[in-house]
Amino acid sequence: MIQEHEPETVRETACGTAPETAPETTPETVLEAPPGEPGERPDDETETEPEATRRDSGATESSRANRGWWDRNADDYQIEHGTFLGDDRFVWCPEGLDEVEAGLLGPQESLRGLDILEIGAGAAQCSRWLAAQGARPVALDLSHRQLQHALRIGEGRSLSFPLVEADAGTLPFRDGSFDLACSAYGAIPFVADPVGVFREVRRVLRPGGRWVFSVTHPVRWAFPDEPGPEGLSVAASYFDRTPYVEQDEEGRAVYVEHHRTVGDRVRDVVAAGFRLIDLVEPEWPAWNTQEWGGWSPLRGNLIPGTAIFVCVRD
Repeated sequence: MIQEHEPETVRETACGTAPETAPETTPETVLEAPPGEPGERPDDETETEPEATRRDSGATESSRANRGWWDRNADDYQIEHGTFLGDDRFVWCPEGLDEVEAGLLGPQESLRGLDILEIGAGAAQCSRWLAAQGARPVALDLSHRQLQHALRIGEGRSLSFPLVEADAGTLPFRDGSFDLACSAYGAIPFVADPVGVFREVRRVLRPGGRWVFSVTHPVRWAFPDEPGPEGLSVAASYFDRTPYVEQDEEGRAVYVEHHRTVGDRVRDVVAAGFRLIDLVEPEWPAWNTQEWGGWSPLRGNLIPGTAIFVCVRD
């Protein structure tokens, strides 16, 4: 259970100066200088290839493993995908679906003046786009290094919003702090207790607030994570919910991903007190020739790669 997670220090950083109307967070406030360009590593740093397996992994282990993984891999992630994501675009998925096109948060002009929480914000590209629409975003992520990249990208820009380092299962905000919440592949695929996270999201949303999140399409769990023809043959049971775990030589998890079927996701949303109003399965567009891990034009034209759930707090 997420609630069993040990209390963590919440660090809030500011991308510029935080708006006075930003929702109150648990103190303490730490202002840090942006890092250098991604890719700088100590000369003596070596990595051992982890072992991939399927086994149980609880909330505490999953959170600890994924925090470490994203801190270690944030630089490479921004180097590899930063151009595709842009500095201030709202991209929902590797298919390239953009919020400007999708409008899943509502009409673009309706975002002005809204308090919006982005969960699993990474380098806060989506929050930066929201701020440009006149919204008041708060970008939350588990990874300190990812938020450092948010500072780096935001340095010298006129738009400002808070950056908060915290676990999605224990959101450090008062009840009813936000009008909207969103997550583009952030947090949800990596948590052991999604219902606990969804209940936290519901708690911090105001009545009528929308919660929109994208995840790996559950169907992909049955296929190898390969972009080529080898990724088109079923290799595992879609109904096997045993987490995918990468572990070190001592058996300690260094990366964890949790699988839920489509039905599981729907039931999780409802159990947390939301009403599901749409389920979007983006098609692969002709313009997108980029491979992203197991996502590719070949696979994307045959099987869905992303599921986006649009929910409302009644």
